[in-house]
Amino acid sequence: MPAKLLCLDDREREVVRLWRRNHLSRGTLVIYLQWVHRFRNYCNQRGLDETTELSLDGALRFARAYRGPRKKGPVAVQSQFGARNALHAWACALRSLKVHLLPWREKRPPTRLSPLVAAYRRHRLFRCNVTEGTLQRDLEVAKGFLRLLRSQGKAASRATVADVDRFILHLSQRVSRRSLADRGSSLRSFFRYLRMTGKLPRDLASGVITPHLRPAERPPRALPWTDVRRILRSIPRSQPPGKRDFAMLLMMAAYGLGAGEVLGLRLENVDWREKILCVRRPKTGVGIDLPLLPPIARSLAAYLRRERPRTDDQRRIFLRMAMPYEPLTSGAIRHRIRYYAQRVGVTAKVLGAHAFRHSHASRQIDTGANIKVVSDILGHRRSSSTSVYVRVALRRLRAVALPVPR
Repeated sequence: MPAKLLCLDDREREVVRLWRRNHLSRGTLVIYLQWVHRFRNYCNQRGLDETTELSLDGALRFARAYRGPRKKGPVAVQSQFGARNALHAWACALRSLKVHLLPWREKRPPTRLSPLVAAYRRHRLFRCNVTEGTLQRDLEVAKGFLRLLRSQGKAASRATVADVDRFILHLSQRVSRRSLADRGSSLRSFFRYLRMTGKLPRDLASGVITPHLRPAERPPRALPWTDVRRILRSIPRSQPPGKRDFAMLLMMAAYGLGAGEVLGLRLENVDWREKILCVRRPKTGVGIDLPLLPPIARSLAAYLRRERPRTDDQRRIFLRMAMPYEPLTSGAIRHRIRYYAQRVGVTAKVLGAHAFRHSHASRQIDTGANIKVVSDILGHRRSSSTSVYVRVALRRLRAVALPVPR
């Protein structure tokens, strides 16, 4: 480390120790500390309070105001981006050290709903007890239809079947058949609410025509189990984030968990003494207790002990490796699966977390597992939802095939 960076105050030393424990490389430490020193000098010269200025807006102001010593002018956009990342890491470390700071990014005020949509929201939330995801879709569809009416100078009470057809046609040009069917269901719910509350004099729910999707219209996209094992074996667990990725993907392969279920796991959901893993379904909120299998326990313990960032702010198990240590997203899991699949030459039309879930279910049915047990583990409300996996259980299908007549 350069000599000029050896002159650190007590707070900077604590932050550096925290960064080192969380796997920041030596080069990254040097670059971060350089930007931190520049930022602190900037605040000192202008009489600014460091803790108040340490936010996204403050970091951007500093990056734009900073003048590079070589060109005597503003630094490149890439350098400004690096300064912002360094100060964000500095802020995250200070919060871990119990230093009170303003939020890094100011939360946007929630969008104000019209009285009609707000009343509909309360109805769906408290009377119908829908999940958060369904509620958001219902509200977006209701707001979209009302915008269409406003563009024509109409109130909700004057809506007609022609307006419904126009709205469905507009949606059909932007979303898939399955998404269109879901939005059609939301629109029917909105019309039923308007009819029930007397805000719509006619029944428009029956006029919502969307594609009819047959159950199990297409077989689930499952990978051969040999490909699942090849992907798992390709994960290098000797370097970050290998232990994290291996634990996540092994859970999805062994239990058939979806991305939302894996990412929703918290530290308190693992009962090490009783060897139980408590999983909560993100759609229904229903919990299920699964046995903590020895391979899962070993991979999870290795990640928690040696690789998971040490932070008191997050109780989620699976976190980003870089600051800020926030929970992973489903997109990140999809990216990691595709990365490891590409390394071993596994290709598929659709490759993501659901491919592991489908592969697990198909393998269970293929090996003769009770379909009701598989349905409960997958979180299906009806066993008919699980029966689709029989269509890709090749061993079972071969066993029941009739002989070809000669």
